[in-house]
Amino acid sequence: MEPTPDNVITELQRIQRDLDKAPEALFNAEVKLAEAEAHLDKTEALAMLRSEAGTIAEKQAMARLEAADARLSRDLARAELNRVKTKIRTLESASVATAVIAKQVELMWRS
Repeated sequence: MEPTPDNVITELQRIQRDLDKAPEALFNAEVKLAEAEAHLDKTEALAMLRSEAGTIAEKQAMARLEAADARLSRDLARAELNRVKTKIRTLESASVATAVIAKQVELMWRS
């Protein structure tokens, strides 16, 4: 596809629309991670209190086992947050690159 002014403008608008959604997506991912961390903490604490194992180390091991699903949910929420942050950086880079192309197209069409 040849970089025409219309193509460049369309691409810049698409990138901007995606970037406009970024703050909400970032917030939602942060909330999801916070909720997952709170659930993990609660699950581990309750498992520790319910544990009838002998030593503290045994109680901690049992609590970690019981909280495995909550830990997985937390890790997946963290991965989602990281993916959102990476997408935002990618969009910002694409925006800069497209702006450079826009300047080049402008110079090309002037001559």
